[in-house]
Amino acid sequence: MQNHTPLFPSFHLQTLRRTPRSARQVLAEKAEHLKEKSFSQLGECFGKFIPERHLQPTESGTQSRRRFFSKENTFWAFFSQVLDADGGCKEVVRKLQAYAAMKSKKLPSSSTAAYCQARKNLDQSSLEAILQNTSTQLQRKAAPDRLNGRRVIVVDGTGVSMPDTDANQRVWPQQRSQKPGCGFPQAFICACFCLQSGALLSYELGNKKSHELPMLRKQWGTFQAGDIFLGDKGFCSYFDVFSFKDREVDSVITLARRIPVTETEALKVLGKNDLLIHWKKPKVRTKASSYSQEDWESMPETLLLRQIKVTVNQAGFRVSSFYVVTTLLDAEEYPASEIADLYFQRWDVELFFRDIKTTMGMDILRCKSPDMVRKEILMHLIVYNCIRCLMVEAAAGCDVKVRRIGFKGSVQSLRQWEPFLNQAKINRQEQRRLVQLLYDSIASNIVPERPGRSEPRAVKRRPKPYQILNRPRHEMNEIKHRSKYRANVA
Repeated sequence: MQNHTPLFPSFHLQTLRRTPRSARQVLAEKAEHLKEKSFSQLGECFGKFIPERHLQPTESGTQSRRRFFSKENTFWAFFSQVLDADGGCKEVVRKLQAYAAMKSKKLPSSSTAAYCQARKNLDQSSLEAILQNTSTQLQRKAAPDRLNGRRVIVVDGTGVSMPDTDANQRVWPQQRSQKPGCGFPQAFICACFCLQSGALLSYELGNKKSHELPMLRKQWGTFQAGDIFLGDKGFCSYFDVFSFKDREVDSVITLARRIPVTETEALKVLGKNDLLIHWKKPKVRTKASSYSQEDWESMPETLLLRQIKVTVNQAGFRVSSFYVVTTLLDAEEYPASEIADLYFQRWDVELFFRDIKTTMGMDILRCKSPDMVRKEILMHLIVYNCIRCLMVEAAAGCDVKVRRIGFKGSVQSLRQWEPFLNQAKINRQEQRRLVQLLYDSIASNIVPERPGRSEPRAVKRRPKPYQILNRPRHEMNEIKHRSKYRANVA
């Protein structure tokens, strides 16, 4: 900012206790004055999910003084930026200026420098603690309703891109097939979601060389005894199935890289296309494995599993049948049809990633340094979990299933309610009324049930016929004729 005069006077609670009553009243008025300048009206919706201790100023350092871009103000401004459809820093500064104008305060500078510096000063460990707290809050609100009340954790990976800077390229290099200056750094995310509530429980960030399995192993602490791990064929690993079973966590995954066991080879036939089998340990440990030879040798030679053949009768699916292996051995308690239906619901994790990447705009990140890229990802995940918390509360209040409430509709409602929650003169009663109406709006956005709907991974809208940037920008010669955009570069 151009004006560096502190907007927030510095004082402590100890001062309130040691001063006379008249001075105490003066400081109380200053405290109230401080509240009026806090850009935290979004906290009326999300404050219950985010502990205040994580937003308090530090005892020393860059965010120890109470300026306009305090730690609390910066967090909520960053929160608002991620929630906003535009997502730019200029948009946040304009919003702060409008908020200051409503409060009849001096407008901050139009420059984004002060805000960007304040974002940089946010502590990543505090953001990680906030994310963990939102996940915990969401788990408490959403009761498990899958497979006899057990929590199902679905795991999958996805990729994001970011600005082409040297710092980002060093940490998350682009694909080798792309020429330097013609591509973008690519980061890979492996995340664990609660299938019931959609809560993001944990994640690991890697680059193009990172595989899903080693990233999942770093998140084993997310799983608790009694959970069910749900994954696709990329997670079909003897070591991981055994390790989860050793932690009293059951697995449901697609069979991959193995020949299915026939009925004559099975230990027992539990039903049609439902076999009890011995899964043999591979003869050789993969050299690229993230576990030691000692861990490999300590595992048993076979695992007792259940193999279920799932037949797909719905038109539009890529396969007509596939095999699922699981450690849920009781055919009466866990019928094959329920396990097949559970794996069918694994597709929800693709929708969770779509909510974060497409609806919230995390597919293409904006920050130009690895440190800020990590914080930008953290803020997207925090906002995602907070919106899921609102959806769970709205569903409980209106007696609807949270799975039926649309995420995009919830984001749209929140975007339209935010300006009204940020009004200059609004009392607590009016705030509660607006929040309740927000809940009603979220709960009314019901997504219709479409069982077996075909969702092809295809693009219908064609791109514009421009040239492909296959050389660095300063070497590129643009073809001037519109009809020759697809011609070779001159």
